Amino acid sequence: MIFYDCSTAPSPRRARMFLAEKRLTPETHDISIAKGEQLGEAFRAVNPRATLPVLITDAGTTLTENLAIAMYLEDTHPEPPLIGTTPDERAEILQWNAICESQGAAAVAEVLRNSNPHMKNRAIPGPANFEQIPELAERGRVRVGLFKDMLEQRLADSAYLAGDAFTFADISAFVFSDFARVIKMGVTDETPNLMRWYEAIKARPSARV
Repeated sequence: MIFYDCSTAPSPRRARMFLAEKRLTPETHDISIAKGEQLGEAFRAVNPRATLPVLITDAGTTLTENLAIAMYLEDTHPEPPLIGTTPDERAEILQWNAICESQGAAAVAEVLRNSNPHMKNRAIPGPANFEQIPELAERGRVRVGLFKDMLEQRLADSAYLAGDAFTFADISAFVFSDFARVIKMGVTDETPNLMRWYEAIKARPSARV
Protein backbone atom coordinates (compact mmCIF):
# COMPACT_ATOMS: atom_id res chain seq x y z
CA MET A 1 0.00 0.00 0.00
CA ILE A 2 0.98 3.62 -0.56
CA PHE A 3 -0.48 6.38 1.64
CA TYR A 4 -0.55 10.06 0.71
CA ASP A 5 -0.82 12.13 3.88
CA CYS A 6 -0.73 15.72 5.06
CA SER A 7 0.53 16.02 8.63
CA THR A 8 -1.36 19.27 9.32
CA ALA A 9 -4.82 18.51 7.92
CA PRO A 10 -7.73 16.77 9.68
CA SER A 11 -8.98 14.50 6.91
CA PRO A 12 -5.65 12.70 6.39
CA ARG A 13 -5.29 12.41 10.16
CA ARG A 14 -8.41 10.24 10.29
CA ALA A 15 -6.86 7.75 7.89
CA ARG A 16 -3.51 8.00 9.67
CA MET A 17 -5.14 7.14 13.01
CA PHE A 18 -7.04 4.26 11.44
CA LEU A 19 -3.81 2.86 10.00
CA ALA A 20 -2.09 3.22 13.37
CA GLU A 21 -4.91 1.43 15.20
CA LYS A 22 -4.53 -1.42 12.70
CA ARG A 23 -0.74 -1.35 13.28
CA LEU A 24 -0.11 -0.79 9.58
CA THR A 25 2.84 1.19 8.25
CA PRO A 26 2.47 1.64 4.49
CA GLU A 27 4.87 3.61 2.34
CA THR A 28 3.89 7.21 3.08
CA HIS A 29 4.29 10.50 1.22
CA ASP A 30 3.54 13.76 3.02
CA ILE A 31 1.87 16.34 0.77
CA SER A 32 1.96 19.94 2.03
CA ILE A 33 -1.39 21.64 1.62
CA ALA A 34 0.14 24.84 3.00
CA LYS A 35 2.55 24.86 0.06
CA GLY A 36 -0.19 23.91 -2.41
CA GLU A 37 1.47 20.61 -3.30
CA GLN A 38 -1.94 18.95 -3.65
CA LEU A 39 -2.56 21.18 -6.65
CA GLY A 40 0.72 20.30 -8.35
CA GLU A 41 0.99 18.17 -11.44
CA ALA A 42 2.73 15.31 -9.65
CA PHE A 43 -0.01 14.82 -7.06
CA ARG A 44 -2.83 15.52 -9.52
CA ALA A 45 -1.55 12.48 -11.43
CA VAL A 46 -2.36 10.46 -8.30
CA ASN A 47 -5.66 12.17 -7.47
CA PRO A 48 -7.07 14.58 -10.09
CA ARG A 49 -9.50 15.94 -7.48
CA ALA A 50 -6.50 17.27 -5.52
CA THR A 51 -7.70 16.10 -2.12
CA LEU A 52 -6.14 14.13 0.70
CA PRO A 53 -5.87 11.45 2.02
CA VAL A 54 -5.20 8.91 -0.71
CA LEU A 55 -4.53 5.20 -0.24
CA ILE A 56 -3.35 3.04 -3.10
CA THR A 57 -4.24 -0.55 -2.25
CA ASP A 58 -2.12 -3.64 -2.74
CA ALA A 59 -4.11 -4.32 -5.91
CA GLY A 60 -3.45 -0.80 -7.22
CA THR A 61 -6.88 0.71 -6.56
CA THR A 62 -6.77 4.42 -5.70
CA LEU A 63 -9.01 5.36 -2.77
CA THR A 64 -9.57 9.05 -2.11
CA GLU A 65 -12.29 9.09 0.57
CA ASN A 66 -11.89 8.28 4.26
CA LEU A 67 -14.86 5.94 4.38
CA ALA A 68 -13.57 3.93 1.42
CA ILE A 69 -10.10 3.74 2.99
CA ALA A 70 -11.54 2.65 6.33
CA MET A 71 -13.76 -0.03 4.79
CA TYR A 72 -10.89 -1.41 2.74
CA LEU A 73 -8.58 -1.59 5.76
CA GLU A 74 -11.31 -3.10 7.94
CA ASP A 75 -12.00 -5.82 5.38
CA THR A 76 -8.35 -6.63 4.69
CA HIS A 77 -7.16 -6.27 8.31
CA PRO A 78 -10.16 -7.03 10.54
CA GLU A 79 -8.27 -6.96 13.84
CA PRO A 80 -8.81 -4.97 15.90
CA PRO A 81 -12.33 -4.26 14.65
CA LEU A 82 -13.06 -0.55 14.21
CA ILE A 83 -16.31 -0.77 12.24
CA GLY A 84 -18.11 -3.39 14.31
CA THR A 85 -18.55 -7.14 14.12
CA THR A 86 -22.33 -7.36 13.63
CA PRO A 87 -24.71 -5.65 11.19
CA ASP A 88 -26.19 -3.53 13.98
CA GLU A 89 -22.79 -2.45 15.29
CA ARG A 90 -21.56 -1.57 11.83
CA ALA A 91 -24.70 0.41 11.04
CA GLU A 92 -24.50 2.43 14.27
CA ILE A 93 -20.79 3.18 13.82
CA LEU A 94 -21.28 4.31 10.23
CA GLN A 95 -24.32 6.35 11.26
CA TRP A 96 -22.31 8.27 13.88
CA ASN A 97 -19.43 8.67 11.46
CA ALA A 98 -21.79 10.24 8.91
CA ILE A 99 -23.16 12.58 11.60
CA CYS A 100 -19.62 13.65 12.48
CA GLU A 101 -18.81 14.37 8.84
CA SER A 102 -21.98 16.33 8.05
CA GLN A 103 -22.39 18.17 11.35
CA GLY A 104 -18.82 18.37 12.65
CA ALA A 105 -16.33 18.44 9.79
CA ALA A 106 -18.54 20.52 7.53
CA ALA A 107 -19.17 23.07 10.28
CA VAL A 108 -15.50 23.52 11.19
CA ALA A 109 -14.61 23.78 7.50
CA GLU A 110 -17.27 26.46 6.98
CA VAL A 111 -15.62 28.62 9.60
CA LEU A 112 -12.00 28.04 8.67
CA ARG A 113 -12.30 28.20 4.90
CA ASN A 114 -14.53 31.26 4.90
CA SER A 115 -12.60 33.31 7.45
CA ASN A 116 -8.89 32.44 7.23
CA PRO A 117 -7.04 34.94 5.02
CA HIS A 118 -4.62 32.22 3.97
CA MET A 119 -7.55 30.42 2.34
CA LYS A 120 -8.64 33.30 0.17
CA ASN A 121 -10.20 31.82 -3.00
CA ARG A 122 -9.91 28.32 -1.45
CA ALA A 123 -13.25 28.12 0.36
CA ILE A 124 -13.81 24.58 -0.95
CA PRO A 125 -11.06 21.94 -1.32
CA GLY A 126 -10.28 20.59 -4.76
CA PRO A 127 -8.89 21.90 -8.05
CA ALA A 128 -11.42 24.75 -8.52
CA ASN A 129 -11.20 28.08 -6.67
CA PHE A 130 -14.15 29.43 -4.70
CA GLU A 131 -14.49 32.82 -3.01
CA GLN A 132 -14.98 33.04 0.72
CA ILE A 133 -18.44 33.88 2.08
CA PRO A 134 -18.09 35.47 5.55
CA GLU A 135 -21.72 34.70 6.44
CA LEU A 136 -20.94 30.99 6.16
CA ALA A 137 -18.20 31.38 8.77
CA GLU A 138 -20.73 32.91 11.15
CA ARG A 139 -23.18 30.08 10.52
CA GLY A 140 -20.41 27.54 10.92
CA ARG A 141 -19.61 28.73 14.44
CA VAL A 142 -23.21 28.13 15.46
CA ARG A 143 -23.07 24.67 13.90
CA VAL A 144 -19.83 23.77 15.69
CA GLY A 145 -21.43 24.73 19.00
CA LEU A 146 -24.41 22.52 18.27
CA PHE A 147 -22.11 19.66 17.30
CA LYS A 148 -20.24 19.91 20.60
CA ASP A 149 -23.53 20.01 22.51
CA MET A 150 -24.69 16.88 20.71
CA LEU A 151 -21.46 15.03 21.57
CA GLU A 152 -21.73 16.16 25.18
CA GLN A 153 -25.24 14.74 25.43
CA ARG A 154 -24.36 11.48 23.70
CA LEU A 155 -21.25 10.89 25.81
CA ALA A 156 -23.22 11.37 29.00
CA ASP A 157 -24.81 8.00 28.27
CA SER A 158 -22.04 6.17 26.39
CA ALA A 159 -18.34 5.54 27.02
CA TYR A 160 -17.66 5.95 23.31
CA LEU A 161 -19.62 7.53 20.52
CA ALA A 162 -21.12 4.35 19.08
CA GLY A 163 -21.24 2.19 22.19
CA ASP A 164 -18.84 0.61 24.67
CA ALA A 165 -15.86 0.21 22.31
CA PHE A 166 -13.53 2.61 20.50
CA THR A 167 -14.41 2.74 16.80
CA PHE A 168 -13.99 4.64 13.55
CA ALA A 169 -16.72 7.02 14.72
CA ASP A 170 -14.54 8.05 17.66
CA ILE A 171 -11.62 8.71 15.32
CA SER A 172 -13.76 11.04 13.23
CA ALA A 173 -15.31 12.85 16.18
CA PHE A 174 -11.93 13.24 17.91
CA VAL A 175 -10.16 14.62 14.84
CA PHE A 176 -12.89 17.16 14.14
CA SER A 177 -13.20 18.18 17.81
CA ASP A 178 -9.45 18.56 18.13
CA PHE A 179 -9.10 20.51 14.89
CA ALA A 180 -11.79 22.94 16.08
CA ARG A 181 -9.04 24.54 18.20
CA VAL A 182 -7.83 26.33 15.04
CA ILE A 183 -11.08 28.32 15.05
CA LYS A 184 -10.84 28.74 18.85
CA MET A 185 -13.70 26.29 19.48
CA GLY A 186 -11.78 23.33 20.87
CA VAL A 187 -12.90 21.07 23.71
CA THR A 188 -13.09 22.77 27.13
CA ASP A 189 -14.24 22.00 30.67
CA GLU A 190 -17.61 23.49 29.77
CA THR A 191 -18.45 20.08 28.26
CA PRO A 192 -17.21 17.59 30.91
CA ASN A 193 -18.44 14.43 29.20
CA LEU A 194 -16.85 15.47 25.93
CA MET A 195 -13.65 16.39 27.78
CA ARG A 196 -13.48 13.00 29.53
CA TRP A 197 -13.86 11.20 26.22
CA TYR A 198 -11.49 13.59 24.42
CA GLU A 199 -8.69 13.03 26.93
CA ALA A 200 -9.15 9.26 26.69
CA ILE A 201 -8.81 9.31 22.90
CA LYS A 202 -5.94 11.80 23.05
CA ALA A 203 -4.00 9.33 25.23
CA ARG A 204 -4.14 6.60 22.60
CA PRO A 205 -0.90 6.06 20.64
CA SER A 206 -2.76 6.57 17.35
CA ALA A 207 -3.62 10.14 18.35
CA ARG A 208 0.06 11.00 18.47
CA VAL A 209 1.12 9.79 15.02
